[in-house]
Amino acid sequence: MATLADRPVTHVDLGDNALYTEDRWREPFARLREEAPLSWRADSPFGAYWSVVTHGLVQEVELDWETFSSSWDRGNITIADDVNDSAFPNFIAQDPPIHTAQRKVIAPAFSPSHMNEREVQVRERCAMLLDGLPMGETFDWVEQVSIPMTIGMLLILFDMPYDEWRDIKRWSDWASGVSADNLNEEYFAEFMTQMGQMLARFDVELEDRRAKPPADDLLSRMVHSEAMGNMEPMERIANIALLIVGGNDTTRNSMSGLVHALDLYPEQLDVLHGNLSLVPNAAQEIIRWQSPVTHMRRTATRDTVLAGQEIREGEKVVMWYISANRDESVFADAERFDVTRANARRHLAFGHGIHRCVGARLAEIQIGTLIEEVVARGWRIMRQGEPVRLASPFLHGFTEMPVRIEARG
Repeated sequence: MATLADRPVTHVDLGDNALYTEDRWREPFARLREEAPLSWRADSPFGAYWSVVTHGLVQEVELDWETFSSSWDRGNITIADDVNDSAFPNFIAQDPPIHTAQRKVIAPAFSPSHMNEREVQVRERCAMLLDGLPMGETFDWVEQVSIPMTIGMLLILFDMPYDEWRDIKRWSDWASGVSADNLNEEYFAEFMTQMGQMLARFDVELEDRRAKPPADDLLSRMVHSEAMGNMEPMERIANIALLIVGGNDTTRNSMSGLVHALDLYPEQLDVLHGNLSLVPNAAQEIIRWQSPVTHMRRTATRDTVLAGQEIREGEKVVMWYISANRDESVFADAERFDVTRANARRHLAFGHGIHRCVGARLAEIQIGTLIEEVVARGWRIMRQGEPVRLASPFLHGFTEMPVRIEARG
């Protein structure tokens, strides 16, 4: 049997924030895709872990949920063990049959008929936000577009007032705070305080929905379901946090990534002006190119073999979407942002298999609408200084992006 010493080694800690804040993650992943598509890191602040970095291997792990578990009681769905040392049993941190039952509660809110209605709301909100932007002046795209666009839609899904958006953003940031910097008692204490505040606020809404007939909003669907209607407090926290993070962080980071991509590849905006039918594909391409979720993690339920390597029961297996979406064997000239890319939809940014993002279609609508509205206005969004990147190996995004809008010449 192979020993630990025989395993191909991950030469850098892919969970290091600096790779992402300094935007130097491309080379390590490219090297691993070439030399060690499956590799082992024995030492990191998050403990030992396997790294899966190619498109095909990520798909293979995603599809074999019986061998590679998402269940919270085996660890977590991120490189960190648990969430700040606490169980976080939301529905994507479950395996069938629990995952299947709870996902069925949420999925109808994203049905085609509901998406038709949401598309109208998205367009109205997007137009309102863009109409209010200062022309010819420097402003923060993240703060004035990406955040209000996505959190506004999330609050519609919850049927809650928009003026609570700051609380939602704060709780989302705490719930998604995967970072080696956060592995300390002070952070954990504040994390629990923030999650407690979030639960108290949402429990008011949940009880309000419980007292009313079933409705279409997400909170009503939860309380009026057998699978999610009587959850324990920590399970309620975990599922609310999941909906908040999944409903805004990932889409907002793609919207910010769009501006960055068009700054690097300005000719792509000209391509869109020449052919608006490419907008849906452009939305897929920016999701691939940005890869707003850097990774997801699974835990081996039994000894197994993957890519010729022996993985032992209980070992952590991290799927790096950000690398799979740069796999040159699937995406030619993968680093380039190309709105005409024929296979952009093959990206794995939404996951794959039973855990593919339930809100993927809504994210596509929001991003596509933003692209359409920018093109229709004849804008160029010009970067003004360096963006500030999120310090996280879990979510790939920006906290600040200074820009100025100019008319397209």
